[in-house]
Amino acid sequence: MEEAHRKLRKTVADDLLDRIKAASPAFFEKLVIKLLLKMGCGGSLKDAGKAIGKSGDGGVDGIIKEDRLGLDVIYVQAKRWDGNPVGRPAVQEFAGALQGHHAAKGILITTSRFTPEARDFVRGIGSKIVLIDGEELANYLLDFNVGVYVAESYELKRIDSDFFEDED
Repeated sequence: MEEAHRKLRKTVADDLLDRIKAASPAFFEKLVIKLLLKMGCGGSLKDAGKAIGKSGDGGVDGIIKEDRLGLDVIYVQAKRWDGNPVGRPAVQEFAGALQGHHAAKGILITTSRFTPEARDFVRGIGSKIVLIDGEELANYLLDFNVGVYVAESYELKRIDSDFFEDED
């Protein structure tokens, strides 16, 4: 049953990524902000997150408050790429955009994947940048029910040994 669940989840994750890649860049940017809000960033404030990506956006597609109080802001870059991995130059551009906004935290999300050089670069810089690739994105969407709904739910039962030990 676990194997069937794993395979079905993978199929739905792959379908999700295909749908996202076929959607507009603006849709993807809004999806990313919606996901981050569901994950707990921004709390419940109406203005906790917004997609701002457009031409001349300075390398930032969205801004989200880190918590309900808005004590810090996280800048977001969303790259809806199909096939080609996101390399170090794109990550360096995003790091530069963070510096331009005097920001210390950022999330770079792609529908593709990151090169090892891109991941190495992030480990060696002062800014805190989280990289989320397509596989991680799809899993987060599934975990936080963004773009999906629960069609069926099954419970697995096990014997409660403690219950039967106390027969008095």
